[in-house]
Amino acid sequence: MANDLNVVALVGRLTRESELRYSAGGMAICRFSIAVNRRKRTADNRWEDEANFFDCTLFGKSAESLNQYLEKGRQVSIIGELRQNRWEQDGQSRSKVEIAVNSLQLLSSSAGSSDNRGGQQQRSWSDPQAAQRGQSQGQGRTRGEEVPPAFDMVGPEQFDDDQIPF
Repeated sequence: MANDLNVVALVGRLTRESELRYSAGGMAICRFSIAVNRRKRTADNRWEDEANFFDCTLFGKSAESLNQYLEKGRQVSIIGELRQNRWEQDGQSRSKVEIAVNSLQLLSSSAGSSDNRGGQQQRSWSDPQAAQRGQSQGQGRTRGEEVPPAFDMVGPEQFDDDQIPF
C-alpha cells in the first residue's frame, strides 16, 4: 500500500558496547541495543519506571564512523524503521523485530565517562549536508561540533490525569 508508514524515533541509553561486522559484500553493519525508560502509573497511584529494550542496526559508512562512539551508557537519539527478520531454527519458525537506524544523534557521554563535556554536547551524523547549510547561514558550524539542544519537551508523565490541558 502506498499509504503505509514505518517510522520509529527513540531516545535512550546503550545497554552494551556496539559490535561492528562486515557482510559478505563488504558492507559495515553496526549492532547495538538501547534501553528506553517509560513512566507509568501503578494501581496504587504511584509512578514507576519501566525499561523497554530495543535492538538496533546501523549500516554502511555511518556504521564504521559511529561504532567507536557507541559505548555502554551513552545516550543517543535514533530515527529509523522497524524490520522483522525471519528464519528457521531447529525446525521452528523464528522472528525478531529490530530497528534499522537511518539517523543517529549522540546526546551525551556514557554515564561513567570522565570527559569534560558534562553530557551537554550533541553530535549528529544524520545529514551530511547539514554542516554546509550551517556555514552558508553564517552559523559557522561544521560536522561534529557542539550543537545546542533545539527544545525541551515535556512528556505525559509530567502531568496528572486531571491536569492535562485538553
